[in-house]
Parts: sequence; structure tokens; C-alpha cells
Amino acid sequence: MIDQAVADFTRPATGGQEFRLSEQKGQKLVVYFYPKDNTPGCTTEASDFRDLHDEFVKAGARVVGVSRDSLKSHENFKAKLGLPFELLSDADEALCTQFDVIKSKMMYGKACRGIERSTFVIDGDGVLRREWRGVKTAGHAQQVLEFVQGL
Repeated sequence: MIDQAVADFTRPATGGQEFRLSEQKGQKLVVYFYPKDNTPGCTTEASDFRDLHDEFVKAGARVVGVSRDSLKSHENFKAKLGLPFELLSDADEALCTQFDVIKSKMMYGKACRGIERSTFVIDGDGVLRREWRGVKTAGHAQQVLEFVQGL
């Protein structure tokens, strides 16, 4: 997928919006997938992207987070953390499937399907420029910012 155009997609977003990839032309886009609202790792990751948000904007990038949670859950998570960016709901897993982030995982000793924490950077022409899979949250948002700044 690297250096290839990303197929257009539309997802419901917080703030009563609908997010459409094709409407993002001309700006860089950071799409980060995370397993679940209000869990420790996801809270840390969202907070890190929040804390660096002004730097992403200065670099000409928009940040959006994606999980399978409902819009109601996303609105609460966004308000609780004061997130300055939108969260996209992918309850039907269409976007997760497009980016191949659904994996079999072990949770509390049981096998389950879930989102593998992953981040993608799409350039202003809609071309995928970088992906991170199996992300560890510590320092990740800073790493993504540095890549975006160099794009």
C-alpha cells in the first residue's frame, strides 16, 4: 500500500460530521487506529496526539482517530480528554478492513478479534506515505510528527 493512492472512504465523525477522505486533498492526514475508547493505552495515545496537535497543524497535517466504538462513546472520550481532533466510528469495520488492522489477539487469556494499534500518513494527494503497525504508545505521536514534518 505504501506509495499508492488510498481508496476514498466516508465515516461518521464526532461533532456531527461525516469525514470523507477525498475532501482532505491538499493537506497531510494522520489516521491512527486504536482498540477502544477509555482504555489506558488508547488514552495515552490520544493524549499524546492532543498534546502535539498544534505542531501537526503547523506541519500542514490533520489528525483523526479511528476505532469500532460508537459515536456516543467517541463524543464522551473526546470531551473527557479535550481532544482537538475528530474521532471516526468504524462500527461495521469497513475502514479497519480497508487498512487491514483487524487481528486475532489474546485478551485476558482469551482469543478475540480486535484492532491492532496502527497509524497511517496520507499525503495531500491521497497517497499513503508511511504506516506503523503494532504500535507501542510511548513516543509514537512524536515519531509520527517528525515524519510528517519531513514530508
